Amino acid sequence: MTMTPQKLVERLRSHSGRYIALHLRYEKDMLSFTGCTYGLTEAESEELRIMRENTNHWKVKKINSTEQRVGGFCPLTPKEVGIFLESLGYPPITTIYIASGEIYGGEARLSELKSRFPNIVSKEALATAKELEPFANHGSQTAALDYIISIESNVFVPSHSGNMARAVEGHRRFLGHRRTINPDRKGLVELFDKLESGELKLGSSFSHLVQEMHKNRQGAPRKRHGPLPGIKGRARLRTEESFYENPYPECICRSKTAV
Repeated sequence: MTMTPQKLVERLRSHSGRYIALHLRYEKDMLSFTGCTYGLTEAESEELRIMRENTNHWKVKKINSTEQRVGGFCPLTPKEVGIFLESLGYPPITTIYIASGEIYGGEARLSELKSRFPNIVSKEALATAKELEPFANHGSQTAALDYIISIESNVFVPSHSGNMARAVEGHRRFLGHRRTINPDRKGLVELFDKLESGELKLGSSFSHLVQEMHKNRQGAPRKRHGPLPGIKGRARLRTEESFYENPYPECICRSKTAV
């Protein structure tokens, strides 16, 4: 019998009922492309640099990792995602589906998330190797599994913006503004750095800062942001929020209740 995304969703639901779909873009190609090396070893950083140098269609070769991170352009690390979700009030028993490819650093790095949320689930845990065999070597089909499982989740959290994350958010808005929590990466980095320096400590005060920062970033209905004033041509289009990310109000013609 052919494996379908719906079957994986059913297995997730039967296991835990509700679940978060986490688009954890902590993958080798993403880290190399963005030049984000925070928390990595020198050898890992060099490996990513070489990959970027050898990828011809990536035009930017020299990237300041610190500037990228401070600017909010880096994907959150597994550890940072764990702190983030914990601060939002999600309990350790929360089931989290990992919608991504292979995490850079493997289980060792994923353990930094699992230490706070041990109920981590992947495609490989929900289906047998034989069931997933037709999807092997077909990246777009594997991504489609993650896409549908993310659409059907109770909460969707992208650790980095990207085409899939934006499409999932827009689709969930179309289906009734289902909860999508968009991390304010730039703001969070400031808080994480203060944690690391000892200026802040984990606890109720820190959680309050995170929750206040994200009270308006959870997929509630809002009109799509238009282009910035004073900009013309193609640059104008780039400053406008993507229709696929937020189809409201043009393609949401009636009131829908958020899930």
